[in-house]
Amino acid sequence: MTVNHSEERKSSTRKHTAQPKARILIEALPWLTRHHGRTVVIKFGGNAMVNEELKAAFAQDVVFLRHAGLRPVVVHGGGPQISAALDRHGIVSEFKAGLRVTTEEAMDVVRMVLAGQVQRELVGLLNRHGPLAVGLTGEDAHTMTAIRHRPEIDGELVDIGRVGEITGIDTGAIEALLADGRIPVVSSIARSQDDGHVYNVNADTAAAALAAALGAETLMVLTDVEGLYEDWPNSDEVISRLTASQLENLLPELSSGMVPKMEGCLYAVRNGVRTARVIDGRVQHSILLEIFTDEGIGTMVVPDESDQANKGDAV
Repeated sequence: MTVNHSEERKSSTRKHTAQPKARILIEALPWLTRHHGRTVVIKFGGNAMVNEELKAAFAQDVVFLRHAGLRPVVVHGGGPQISAALDRHGIVSEFKAGLRVTTEEAMDVVRMVLAGQVQRELVGLLNRHGPLAVGLTGEDAHTMTAIRHRPEIDGELVDIGRVGEITGIDTGAIEALLADGRIPVVSSIARSQDDGHVYNVNADTAAAALAAALGAETLMVLTDVEGLYEDWPNSDEVISRLTASQLENLLPELSSGMVPKMEGCLYAVRNGVRTARVIDGRVQHSILLEIFTDEGIGTMVVPDESDQANKGDAV
């Protein structure tokens, strides 16, 4: 009898290399069980929105969630694309209180870019994996209704144009898509409550409002930092977990760009969402790492203990 040691070695190598994959799958099992059937709202933005490899990885993550039994909903803005389009139209980009000043002229460009460019590309990336994604804006089926938002700067209310503050969410169209096994992709534009126009809504704010209205398990906000830093710029230590009250105390110290993200997280967990997470969208497959591994990445915000009474522990 001839023993083929070469084949034995190959078989042993295959078993050895397969073991880590099996361990990863087993580690994900309790999280798959816990999140099965739950709605997850994901705000797509930052570098993940402009880097081709990160965009492709994001689409894979979202489709994976769908096939793993979760109900993902994607909300997107389009800051870099809007800025580029405004430049091409000779319109200056201006920001106040972390929000884009949106004139009537700029609003036409914003609407065109969000619904006609960013959304179409994202829907296309998701649908490479099957007929799953359906795009809509907050205007469609009155999904988002808003009034003019006037932020307070140095004690005074400031007019920043057609920037909206959400006053109502109608989840009917999104719930219907989820029930049909689809992945809704929502552009952060809202219909006006009072004057027949449309508003540009900060995508972080829109995602938080939608997560609360849907009773989502989790709100995930992709950004270009590792999470919320303990003492930036003196330290790059990331806060892995904090309560709503702890976050509220930190808000006055945050940079203007982080304020809408963290205010969105605060709103979400105080309105029924079990966890809100800020994660680094520069890391490929950051969504899967956050949801399906023991360590997770980024910063997780949870309700205060008093708010969690009768709701169970956050995950």
